[in-house]
Amino acid sequence: MESSLSGEFLRVVEQAAIASARSIGNGDRKGSDRLAVESMRQTMDELPIDGTIVIGEGERDEAPMLYVGEKLGLGLGHPAIDIAVDPLEGTNLCATGANNAITVLAASERGGLLHAPDLYMQKLCVGPSAKGKVHLDASPAENLKIIAKALNRQIGEITVVVLDRPRHDQLIEEIRSAGARIHLIGDGDLSAAISAAVSGTGIHAVMGIGGAPEGVLSAAALKCLGGEIQGRLIVDTNTASKEKAEAMGVDFGRIYKTDDLAPGEHIIFAACGVTQGSLLGGVHLFGEGVRTSSLILNRHPRRVRFVDTVHVNEGEGITVRF
Repeated sequence: MESSLSGEFLRVVEQAAIASARSIGNGDRKGSDRLAVESMRQTMDELPIDGTIVIGEGERDEAPMLYVGEKLGLGLGHPAIDIAVDPLEGTNLCATGANNAITVLAASERGGLLHAPDLYMQKLCVGPSAKGKVHLDASPAENLKIIAKALNRQIGEITVVVLDRPRHDQLIEEIRSAGARIHLIGDGDLSAAISAAVSGTGIHAVMGIGGAPEGVLSAAALKCLGGEIQGRLIVDTNTASKEKAEAMGVDFGRIYKTDDLAPGEHIIFAACGVTQGSLLGGVHLFGEGVRTSSLILNRHPRRVRFVDTVHVNEGEGITVRF
């Protein structure tokens, strides 16, 4: 699956990034997301797969496409694939022109990605060196000591990404009291989770509460990169949402680890930068073409590819620019 479909899924996220990039800075968050969704849906319908969306546009958005359970691709006779998407992670980032908006897709064999409910999840993400050593129920100070030791650094040299939300006030205080540095972000904890597993990004961990669907996508990427995510689903105050989640088999007391969220053996993860980021460059429109910066990960065989592509417009006398 991975060798034959990697290029196809790369094309999906590239085209979605190009579509949404045309709305950067226009202040229309929903419009930016719609452009990415429509592009991703159209491109995936052309693929030689029997695909099913297991993580898609949230129920709260009442999405007309890329919803959970939607069938994609050419259908029967082609590989049966489960697909998780975030057509535009960081819709606000794109709308305001801020850094780290990306388009994202993960795919696996049937049953290889957890069908996570649209709830919040407490998360801890680390890179390969701290994998298997940290614990979600440990204090931030304890985990920071472990991460620093694993990286052969002082705690003061460790940077933790935390979503800038009032719910994280105590967590932020505890991280700072332990002596570590914090990088607060407005959106995009998936991009941060990937960065924590890539050396040289300056990000060493992600802590706090974010979306559960993004947790599954993070698990797919971290499994390919050798990192780790631990997560616990948070009980929704809405009784109906809680009952629906429990009917799906959700255990609110359980710590879900990387292999629980992404149990598949044959995983493909693809992401493309929309705005400039710490991991991927943004889409660059230059009149005669478009330049994109993408990441494509494979589980078997394990490959990590950073792809810089110039999409040249049709016509004669076109100049490719660096």
